[in-house]
Amino acid sequence: MGFFISDAYAAAPAQDPGMAGIIFPLAIILVFYMLFVRPQQKKAKEHKNLVSALNRGAEIVTNGGILGKVVSLDENFVRIEVGENSYLQVQRDAISTLMPRGTYKNTMKKIKQKT
Repeated sequence: MGFFISDAYAAAPAQDPGMAGIIFPLAIILVFYMLFVRPQQKKAKEHKNLVSALNRGAEIVTNGGILGKVVSLDENFVRIEVGENSYLQVQRDAISTLMPRGTYKNTMKKIKQKT
């Protein structure tokens, strides 16, 4: 009979995975959270604190890489000085970094010396 139809053999009974079946997926979720979700939440919280702590005279860099000095603040927008009598108005969320005091002044001094 085994010529046309293969013989059927009884399969071993399925074993219950037990605690290993629960621990392994939980471990994967925990690792995913620790490597991806938590650092992203921490970075978002730091950026929110940076944007809320802005004040007039702060020296900042935007997401586009523009260095400027905060001239005025609004609820949603910030007006920054990027050169002599040159101003840009950007959204608060577009600010990526708060620079140390004097960075803008030193940069403007270097630009004036070159011209």
